[in-house]
Parts: sequence; C-alpha cells; structure tokens
Amino acid sequence: MEAELTKQTNRITHVFTKKSTGLLNVYFTAGFPNLDDTVTVLEGLEKAGADLVEIGMPYSDPVADGETIQQSNMQALENGMTLKTLFEQLADCRSRVSVPILLMGYVNPVLQFGVEAFCQKCQEVGVDGVILPDLPLDLYLDEYEPIFQQYGILNIFLITPQTSDDRIRLIDEHSEGFIYMVSSASITGSTSGVSEQMLAYFDRINAMNLRNPRLIGFGIKDNETFQMANQYANGAIIGSAFIRLLQENGADGNEIAGFVRTIKG
Repeated sequence: MEAELTKQTNRITHVFTKKSTGLLNVYFTAGFPNLDDTVTVLEGLEKAGADLVEIGMPYSDPVADGETIQQSNMQALENGMTLKTLFEQLADCRSRVSVPILLMGYVNPVLQFGVEAFCQKCQEVGVDGVILPDLPLDLYLDEYEPIFQQYGILNIFLITPQTSDDRIRLIDEHSEGFIYMVSSASITGSTSGVSEQMLAYFDRINAMNLRNPRLIGFGIKDNETFQMANQYANGAIIGSAFIRLLQENGADGNEIAGFVRTIKG
C-alpha cells in the first residue's frame, strides 16, 4: 500500500496527469562540463521550462550513446564524478527544484553501489525514476522490482523498432510513468532524419493503444523534430543537442533558457 501511494504521488506520474502533450525531457551528464555544474544545470532547465530532467550517470563504456554524450561521460569521469558525488550534489536539490528527476545510465555502477542502497539514496535526494537501458526486463522483474517499488522509484523501460508487440505489451504492463520510445536502432545523436520506417514504427505503436504515455528519444535536436515527436507521442527526450550547448557555453542560465525556448517554439 505504501509503495502504491508513492507511485501515485511520484512527480513523473503527476506531470503526465497535468499535461498530455508537448512534454520536453532534457538529458545532461552529471559533472559536465565542470564537476560542480550538475545542480546549476538542473536549476537552469527547470527555470527554462523543461518538463522533466534526465541526469546522466557517467560511465566508462556508454554503448548506446553517440560521440557527443560519450565525450561528456569521459569529461565528467575525469572531473571526478561518481555516483556518491552525484548523490551528495543532489542532497538538498528538492529545496530548490520541483521538476521530475530521472537518473539515466548503465546497470554496472548501480550494481556496484548496491541496488537497494541506490534506490534508497534516490528516494532520499528526491530522484523519481531511473533509466537503465542494459538492465534486462526479466532480471528486473525477478530480482529488483520489489526494491524499486519499496522506495517509490520508477524504472523506465525502452522500446525500439525491433521490439516485438508481445514484448512491448509486457513492458507496458510493468511500466509506470512513461515508456522511452527509441526512434531508431541507431545510437544517440543520430542526425539521419525521419525515415518512412520510423513513421511506420510510430504508427504501429500508436495503434497498440498502450496504457502508459510515451516520450520519443534519439534524433530529437530542434523544434522541427520535437514537433514531429509530439504528433506521435506525449513528448520527446533531447540529449546530444543540449550537451553540445553545454560544451560551447557552459552552465549559463540564459543559454539554457534560450535552448529550451528554441526547442519548444
């Protein structure tokens, strides 16, 4: 009952009850471009009007990410970013921001930290959900789902054009918050544009009438691609384009505001 109540009041779930379309989730890497920029960027994104914020947990082998995000991971690690440091930086963030926060990364550092210790820390600092692309659904359901539920942390699953309908329905059944809809089989930061195959995939998912809302990620980089995503889902996730902005301008609040304004239009 307590876990169920936590789910109902989770900030991620709540944001989708307030707004059903045009949601923007912005990804950035913790500790990039500088170690102490994490909360500055987080605050800047909330002030700029991001609906959700996805904070990347730096990892030495981010296989699903393109060169831009890989480089930000390497820089953050060189800066000294660790999971422990990230939780320390986020310790009082909820006194300053109310936007839903997700941690995105790979399962290995979470296993090293300890899954329950990780979920407990997420709850303590006000993280609402996590995205772990290399955590298999079956393993999550068999071993970790009760722990995530105990601490009210939503585990966001990804689907791709290659995911079968049966698998998508299983993911939908076990999801809370939203489903991360990967637009193509490419890595993040792809600029190949929208293909007929991609649109057929979007139509296929729409026709399934899933119970969970969806955000489209991979290849979202400007207002045009953001608006396209909104035609087929509840919103979009943008990462590489924002990382490039941080590379060029640092954690400047005016630049962050301008970026979000340009994407949302």
